[in-house]
Amino acid sequence: MDLEDIVSESTDADCVWARTLNEGMSFSQADVDFALLDLDLYGTTSLPVADRLADRRIPFCFVTGNRHGLPARFRNVRCVGKPFRRTDIAQVLSGLRW
Repeated sequence: MDLEDIVSESTDADCVWARTLNEGMSFSQADVDFALLDLDLYGTTSLPVADRLADRRIPFCFVTGNRHGLPARFRNVRCVGKPFRRTDIAQVLSGLRW
């Protein structure tokens, strides 16, 4: 089961996928309800996207195998480790206010 399936089964949210930092930055400007961010994006990080989401007060969670790569400003942001389980993601999603 992939992440999109888990989100679709756990919420009524529409899923969009950003595979690059530029795509993520574009989506972070859009009308989004929440984000699940992989810290590592093909040689760069999603930290600029996280900064923009934080500035806009849009909830997000890191889904990463590199928790130690998070800067101090994001240490209080929810983080799900990889490999993740369905219940890990569902628990994060259930804590969001829709």
